[in-house]
Amino acid sequence: MLAEYLGNHLLYPFYLVRIVGMAGVWQSLVLVSFCGACTFLTGISLSAIATNGAMKGGGPYYLIGRALGPEVGVSIGLCFFLGNAVAGSMYVLGAVETFLDAVPSAGLFQKSVTVVNNTLVNGTETAGTSTISTPSLHDLQVYGVIVTILLCFIVFGGVKIINKVAPAFLIPVLFSLLCIYLGVFIAPRHNAPKGITGLRITTFKDNWGSEYQRTNNAGVPDPSGSIYWDFNALVGLFFPAVTGIMAGSNRSASLKDTQRSIPVGTLSATLTTTAMYLFSVLLFGALATREELLTDRLLTATVAWPAPAVIYIGIILSTLGAALQSLTGAPRLLAAIANDDILPVLNYFKVSEGSEPHAATLFTAFICICCVVIGNLDLITPTITMFFLLCYAGVNLSCFLLDLLDAPSWRPRWKFHHWSLSLIGALLCVVIMFLISWSFTVVSLALASLIYYYVSIKGKAGDWGDGFKSAYFQLALRSLRSLGANQVHPKNWYPIPLIFCRPWGKLPENVPCHPKLADFANCMKKKGRGMSIFVSIIDGDYHELAEDAKTACRQLDAYIDYKRCEGVAEIIVAPTMSDGFRSIVQTMGLGNLKPNIVVMRYPEIWRRENLTQIPSTFVSIINDCIIANKAVVIVKGLDEWPNEYQRQYGTIDLYWIVRDGGLMLLLSQLLLTKESFESCKIQVFCISEEDTDAEELKADVKKFLYDLRMQAEVIVVTMKSWESHMESSSTVAQRDDSHEAYTSAQERIKTYLDEMKETAQRDRHPLMENGRQVVVNEQKVDKFLYTMLKLNSTILRYSRMAAVVLVSLPPPPLNHPSYFYMEYMDLLVENVPRMLIVRGYTRDVVTFFT
Repeated sequence: MLAEYLGNHLLYPFYLVRIVGMAGVWQSLVLVSFCGACTFLTGISLSAIATNGAMKGGGPYYLIGRALGPEVGVSIGLCFFLGNAVAGSMYVLGAVETFLDAVPSAGLFQKSVTVVNNTLVNGTETAGTSTISTPSLHDLQVYGVIVTILLCFIVFGGVKIINKVAPAFLIPVLFSLLCIYLGVFIAPRHNAPKGITGLRITTFKDNWGSEYQRTNNAGVPDPSGSIYWDFNALVGLFFPAVTGIMAGSNRSASLKDTQRSIPVGTLSATLTTTAMYLFSVLLFGALATREELLTDRLLTATVAWPAPAVIYIGIILSTLGAALQSLTGAPRLLAAIANDDILPVLNYFKVSEGSEPHAATLFTAFICICCVVIGNLDLITPTITMFFLLCYAGVNLSCFLLDLLDAPSWRPRWKFHHWSLSLIGALLCVVIMFLISWSFTVVSLALASLIYYYVSIKGKAGDWGDGFKSAYFQLALRSLRSLGANQVHPKNWYPIPLIFCRPWGKLPENVPCHPKLADFANCMKKKGRGMSIFVSIIDGDYHELAEDAKTACRQLDAYIDYKRCEGVAEIIVAPTMSDGFRSIVQTMGLGNLKPNIVVMRYPEIWRRENLTQIPSTFVSIINDCIIANKAVVIVKGLDEWPNEYQRQYGTIDLYWIVRDGGLMLLLSQLLLTKESFESCKIQVFCISEEDTDAEELKADVKKFLYDLRMQAEVIVVTMKSWESHMESSSTVAQRDDSHEAYTSAQERIKTYLDEMKETAQRDRHPLMENGRQVVVNEQKVDKFLYTMLKLNSTILRYSRMAAVVLVSLPPPPLNHPSYFYMEYMDLLVENVPRMLIVRGYTRDVVTFFT
């Protein structure tokens, strides 16, 4: 860990000399402090997350993935893998370039002499030329590929060999650093270039300001060069010097005590090297003239004591060691991502525990060789910077989210952290990314976003208890508390339907909910906003059927996802359906997030299947909803309800009979927002008695709808009242489609009532049904039948071809048998193919006001 980290920092005094020459002393100090602050704050965040529990292999990917979820973890982890792979090529090229600078005769290509025009020296333009030998691009490519292949053979030897070799690089690194600083303090020595003045205050003043200029691809000043250096470009050049902070976390699985080693090692290394860089800027600024800083590619070797060869050897060994560590860490990071089994496409890189990731190593070597072929460090370093900064931002955001939420499981041993520090660290990472190159930033963010999108579609779910889920939970709690239990204003009212899944119909065992019921639930949401609660009741004893209920709940939840319904599943075990629903309607939901509409299928099968328990259960559910002030929507003709691909034409007809708070109007508007019904028009039918002023009623309703911003055709239908009918005739006069159903209902009711009376006389007790006394007023029964008959006749006359009919739900008459109510309802829905029977609130769900 320490060898790799210091390997970075022995290579970078080589670049720091050029940075001081370009940016001057004061801007170099700002640059180093800026980059050092970014990595130090990231180190604090890394320490907090790493000490919050056991840490497995995968390094920062493991930390980010467990904090922000598998999608974010994999996207940033793969980018960090690419950064490590590309960093290996940077170290290889650094070692090769240093070797060719030290031994120019080793170059295979001799066209390595560059003529430099010395301009802008000490702020004035000076004419003159000099000849400087630089390594050839082709030499860098050839030697770089050979070195990369040799390092790969070492990596294939296993991590034990690498761990034994890595400490051997530490002694040359420390000795080389000592030689550099000794040489700086005793400079200038004999035969030193004229530009090396030694530590002089005048030289320091001359180098205080910046002199940015152009260079060629080899980094040599050239007015016609293709690269222009400014502060932003130098940030991109320097930042890889501080990217070794993940050296410990990358090998988290190999550390004996991660909760101690990572914080102490990372933060001490960060502080030490940052201080060393700041001190080096001051020394280099006072050591040599600006011309010398810009033209001497290895000034640190030139001034080193006792000879430049020490520095050459130190740089070569340290960079090769760093490259070896990169080629070791990157494959293990890729293998860790593959082993989490999130992306099936990475299965080829999986390894068993204790095995070497050979496939991942070959892939890493391929990437490294491709970057070596580019052969230009100045082009490679911004790429590395972006990927590393993306990872650092992810670490900071992870700590910020976890610290801000402060969940009970967030108990890091590292106490010197705060969410504000993590936020500042993340912002610094983003700022540095855009400072270096907005185009590279956009490309890296786009790459991470594409990976995120791919993982969210193709990846497997990983239940890691990430911070986003905790954030959603906290947000939900705060929102729930802010909503309170006060009445919701109509402007803020959303339907929260309680979907009764299986009553009144037979379904295959593997289908927990009628598919068209799920389609209808989606019709009650505007642009997907809202939540549905899907409920099913299992009859029996809870102690015996608890596990069956859990299994059924999982099946129902999976079916909801399959039908793309935003909602939750609940399974209740109760002795009877009535008892179960009564428990649901009292306890389901929290505060203002309780379900406000009960949706169920009309029990069309009750007579066909001779299910005698349905009437009492149906009436009980409706009465419970009335008492609990829940709206009710009963869907008749559910099998014919259109899905999202079946476009409907015609009208949506509303038979608005009683005040319902505007729920029927709102449902019709919600239906129009769906593709199935968007081609339909709304018709509102107002039922009035014969002596009512129809035109005045029509005008009032039109004005009401206009104020509600609803477009609909208003039709007033007059109907003879029961009293008027009794005065004019004792029988039903009309002979339409409803009359036969009417007479049949009368006969069945009379037969049922006779049977009840016989039973009561035989048992010598009042008329009873399901253990409760009933009172039958035959005149009221005829009145209900007549009203349902007239309403059904009106619907068939005006709305036979309607796409869907909405009608008010009559409440069950008090003390009437449940069987009678089912007869009333059957008469109402007779011959109507598709109908919504709606009972609203005692409060409004629509409003005139904005």
